[in-house]
Amino acid sequence: MTEIGIVGAGAAAAATAYVIDGARPNADVTILEKSRGVCGRAATRRRDEITYDYGANYVKSDDERVVELLTETLDDEGLVDVTEPIWTFTGDGEISEGRDADEHKWTYRAGLTQIAKRLLRETNATIHLETRAETLSRDDDGWQVTDADGKSWGPFDALVLNPPAPQTADLLDDADWDEDVRADLLDAVRDVDYSSVWTALLHYPFEIDRPYYALINTDREHEIGWVAREECKPGHVPDGESLLVVQAGHEWSADNYDEPADRNVAKLTERTAELFDDERLADPDWTDYQGWRYALPEEGVHGGPVQSAEDHDLYCVGDWVAGEGRVHAALRNGLDTGERIVYRV
Repeated sequence: MTEIGIVGAGAAAAATAYVIDGARPNADVTILEKSRGVCGRAATRRRDEITYDYGANYVKSDDERVVELLTETLDDEGLVDVTEPIWTFTGDGEISEGRDADEHKWTYRAGLTQIAKRLLRETNATIHLETRAETLSRDDDGWQVTDADGKSWGPFDALVLNPPAPQTADLLDDADWDEDVRADLLDAVRDVDYSSVWTALLHYPFEIDRPYYALINTDREHEIGWVAREECKPGHVPDGESLLVVQAGHEWSADNYDEPADRNVAKLTERTAELFDDERLADPDWTDYQGWRYALPEEGVHGGPVQSAEDHDLYCVGDWVAGEGRVHAALRNGLDTGERIVYRV
């Protein structure tokens, strides 16, 4: 039986597992995920009757294969499309109609985590949550992974790494395998730069009436990089209420990442009220937050070392491999990687 190990349960990993299971139903796929849920930064929370995507906001229709996956291949029950446009604003807070370039902005009534959940539901993969991979090694029997509790997993005929590039680099740093290939891959992975994003969620017991779904800062001169109205997603927010997803720009996020959360929420709330020119927004009735230290890759990894690692049955997947910090890019990369594994292993 073919044994496949996957570290991380993000969208790309789920797509990889989906392809492998579909083509090789007898393969045994084991997924080790450090958190309590799947789909990585395409994350969803629920509070009372409210569902909100607090990381990635939606999947756009920029890839035909991903469009087919979401709308035809997988069960599309609960798939919803945000129809309101995205407008722009500048560092001085001037809002413009802008250009809404995304033909579709998809999520699910139950939130973006449904992407990974639905992909994995179609497989026989075994998922171990709250299991943090710590060390990797490879010998004649294949790949082994040791977790933070000292438990060994494997041997695997192929191993897939889905964490963000800096966390993948940590795993590769002392991995026990071919030293030249390891060193080249490690250097390439370390060269991938990331933007950080600090997110505040602001709830109001009234509806915010605006002609747009979201605002995006175009000149990177504002503390806020993005603010979206979650109530524009069907099924997410009850009528008569509003929930703003406020994502700070990279510079502000990096400078304030380790500051107290209540301070950061207060500052972003103040700036949001100013941007919307609505003093009511300075007083949300409840808030939430999340920091994403490795949110968006600035560029993709150099392909040569990644391909060389695949000759040793080690595969890297994710938006940082695709070179675009978008959910559709991660999904497509996972689908493509799954096909290569099926072909080679």
